[in-house]
Amino acid sequence: MNVLPLLTDPNAWAALVTLTVLEIVLGIDNLVFISVLTTRLDPDKARRARQIGLSLAFIFRVIMLAGLTWLMGLTAPIVTLFDMAISWRDIILIGGGLFLIAKATHEIHAEVEARESDAAVSSTKEAFAWIVVQLVAVDLVFSLDSIITAIGMAEDLEVMIAAVVIAMIVMYMAAGPVGAFIAAHPTTKMLALAFLVLIGVALLADGFEFHIPRGYIYFAMAFAGAVEVFNVMARRNRRRRSGAPRS
Repeated sequence: MNVLPLLTDPNAWAALVTLTVLEIVLGIDNLVFISVLTTRLDPDKARRARQIGLSLAFIFRVIMLAGLTWLMGLTAPIVTLFDMAISWRDIILIGGGLFLIAKATHEIHAEVEARESDAAVSSTKEAFAWIVVQLVAVDLVFSLDSIITAIGMAEDLEVMIAAVVIAMIVMYMAAGPVGAFIAAHPTTKMLALAFLVLIGVALLADGFEFHIPRGYIYFAMAFAGAVEVFNVMARRNRRRRSGAPRS
């Protein structure tokens, strides 16, 4: 690995900064899923699940980067349906999109029902191992999309790995506060679940070769998130004026 020449190459630094920002943005999808999935665990297990999920995401990304030839082979068509070439990458994206839509719909149903007894049973019986399995499955999907994007933007493996490491550190630092905020505000969790449906639809569309620009999706998520922040602040102010305890 020729690291020293890269340290003095301005093009390598520019690629590192650009790719790091892109990896952080692409990691938002993964971060939202991890935060939603761990809200029903107690704080200690939620922290462990986030650590495992993000660690696996990092490992998958590095393995995929190391196997560039194998990874690019996933984009080769294996079957043609209705004049559409389907590759293993498309199948993985379609499966991941369907899983996210189904998971988010199930969680939305559970939140709407809002039966306290059922929620208590779910929180005690929800298998920690099953949550980790779900994290592994979704990490694979998001890692595939992220690394294929990285390959198209950078030429040096060292730059790609450095960008992934920096992005995962940022995600790890943000995972705790984001998860705690979603757990403390039920309406925010519902919004996050709606985001997962949106992300699932985008993955499904990508799998069928209909690309939805991610900028539109992230702008919608950012706008809705900003509105929800103002809603949370307004509720706190109303409780403060009425003398009610804050949640």
